[in-house]
Amino acid sequence: MREKEFLPLVKERLGIEELNPMQRKMLDISSESRDIILLSPTGSGKTLAFALPLMKNLRPSTGRVQAVVVAPSRELVVQIAGILREIAKGFKVTALYGGHKVEDEVNSLSVTPDIIVATPGRLLDHAVRRNVDLLPVRILVLDEFDKCLELGFDEEMSKIVKRLKNVSRVILTSATPSATLPDFLNLNNPLTLDFLPASDEKSSPRSRMRVHRVDSDSRDKLETLLGLLLRISSDANPERAIIFVNHRESAERVAEFLISRGVDAVLYHGALDQREREMAVARFNNGSAPVLVATDLAARGLDIEKVASVIHYHQPLTPEAYTHRNGRTARVDASGDIYLLLGPDEEVKPFVDTDDAITVDPASAGELRSGWRTIYISAGKKEKLSKGDILGFLAKDLGLTKEEIGKIDLFDHYALVAVDAAKARYVAKEGSARKIKGTRRKFSVV
Repeated sequence: MREKEFLPLVKERLGIEELNPMQRKMLDISSESRDIILLSPTGSGKTLAFALPLMKNLRPSTGRVQAVVVAPSRELVVQIAGILREIAKGFKVTALYGGHKVEDEVNSLSVTPDIIVATPGRLLDHAVRRNVDLLPVRILVLDEFDKCLELGFDEEMSKIVKRLKNVSRVILTSATPSATLPDFLNLNNPLTLDFLPASDEKSSPRSRMRVHRVDSDSRDKLETLLGLLLRISSDANPERAIIFVNHRESAERVAEFLISRGVDAVLYHGALDQREREMAVARFNNGSAPVLVATDLAARGLDIEKVASVIHYHQPLTPEAYTHRNGRTARVDASGDIYLLLGPDEEVKPFVDTDDAITVDPASAGELRSGWRTIYISAGKKEKLSKGDILGFLAKDLGLTKEEIGKIDLFDHYALVAVDAAKARYVAKEGSARKIKGTRRKFSVV
């Protein structure tokens, strides 16, 4: 595919006026026959960086799979597929991942896609069941391959690679350098592009982060946490904050406490089902729940923007976890604040460095409400509902102004839209009573 065909879509649909140096370099070397190892920090535009050479090497659609992108998490698969769909005009992109209906995926594969984006287990399952033929694949991308290996996907990835007998280009990406690569990859004279910042680089993410120590008189730390949230934000303009904990049970307990005290918070961990996780990320991104309580599952792979603060309710267990948690803020050129919440007699781990210590008054009550609410609509892409349909319905049929309509997220069988909190109940009631695109759908406040 020629650059003049997909580069205008990058600008038009992704809103990117100019490629950054990493993305430009990846595009410039895309005609070379060597495999590529791309090392770049979280939030640097890595997905688009590997998407550009992938697009340039696509041939006209032939009814066979041309490219496969493997990623370690469902959320990352959805994010990558979304970007590719925006710029792969005339090509079919299919996402395969656990947590939603297999039947939808089988139906999607009935017309062979040009590009598949998948988690390792789900891709191998479809290949074994012969729902998809991987033999014609020419391009393989392993995104966050270090995370895939860390999560124990190496056996599945090895079996997948054995089925890819005609791959001529492999692209590996990672946010951390890896000393060794798995033997099953059989890379062809790989070119390593290292865009990780040097430790003394003034523009490095760490230089844009301020790490604050916050001491709590209580081992529980919950009221100190609430006091910190009230200090760093306000109802008038609640900034997004992620609170990291080490265990699912702790995440649930912290989220329940904050919600009971009037904070618009949402929970995210691995025991939630796929829809619950999708809705949590959507509510956080659209601003209706500006506080996300999460395990380290949220430290990588999620499409989350403009996080002002990261709060370590529990200290991370490893230096890598500390780095990836903090990487949720201070992305690209933005700055961010990191807060380390410490109980009595709790020692700071050796890999954690702080810039200062601040005093926070514990709070047992105090609301932190968003001006947005999320509306659930019981139809999605599979019911042929589009973002334009939803926007038009809210504006023309329900009379909402553009200022009263926020971010719209469209999933297979449902949609979420942020609306002004004062209009949420009206939208839920009137939306359910009227037809959208000729059919009545359920509208409800999440």
